[in-house]
Amino acid sequence: MSDDFRSGFVAVLGRPNVGKSTLVNALVGRKVSIVSDHPQTTRRRITGVVNLEGCQLVLLDLPGFQKPFDSLTRRMQTAVDDAISEVDAALVLLNATETFGAGDRYIVQAVAAAAIPSFVGLNKVDLLDGPRLGARIEEASALCGGRDVYPLSALRGDGLADLLAHLAATMPGGPVYFPEGQHSDQPLEMLIAELVREQALRRTFDEVPHAVAVEVNGITERTDRPLVEIEAQLIVETESQKAILVGKGGRQVKAIGSAARHEIESILGVHVFLALRVKVRKRWRRDDRYLDRLI
Repeated sequence: MSDDFRSGFVAVLGRPNVGKSTLVNALVGRKVSIVSDHPQTTRRRITGVVNLEGCQLVLLDLPGFQKPFDSLTRRMQTAVDDAISEVDAALVLLNATETFGAGDRYIVQAVAAAAIPSFVGLNKVDLLDGPRLGARIEEASALCGGRDVYPLSALRGDGLADLLAHLAATMPGGPVYFPEGQHSDQPLEMLIAELVREQALRRTFDEVPHAVAVEVNGITERTDRPLVEIEAQLIVETESQKAILVGKGGRQVKAIGSAARHEIESILGVHVFLALRVKVRKRWRRDDRYLDRLI
């Protein structure tokens, strides 16, 4: 490593469902965070590692800013608050397709109070035409005190190279935090749980997603053939939620398991047997001891 090597941690901040996880995955170049259309998809800090020439960026994909209303959301907001006080820079992500509101202003003010280098990304610009995009960039800049705004499309990859170059230039001199080839510090059990939850979120109604968690009970690598056997359970709070996840004749949970298995196989590079069950645990989002196991 040369003496002028740069490295640092960057908090990726924004309202729920603004596209933070999609952006982090795009910048890392592989999937490290799950993605869905539901708010509260990201429940804890997810690390994504980006290696550039002479620089390593450690991106922190954080839960969306929100007012806590139970133990789960309180932990989520604490993860955001703690990260702001620890990172070398912050990337505030705004949604180009939505009106900026009090939540966006709160995030901008929180970053300003932290007195760290900050960047403003305007995501989903591919959904706007030229005149509307220009107006949104001006509005975003005004919201952030006249700062430069980086137009981005995390989905298409537009603007990412320019953003990375400016982030890298801001990083202090530092070590290589993660070895070449490591893209996240997420434990395998947690990654698998998140991939299963992602598929459950994609297939359930609005009353279910916030109450869904996944716990991996066992991972066994077979010695006689290239196969990993995984036992996991979907956790919900009510019998009615369980009925939705199981589906008629068990079709829903089978579809969730099949889709999750393909995602897990693409990451592990081996065949996977996934045994998936659905279990009711009442009020688990308010159970601190249980959350210690999940979050």
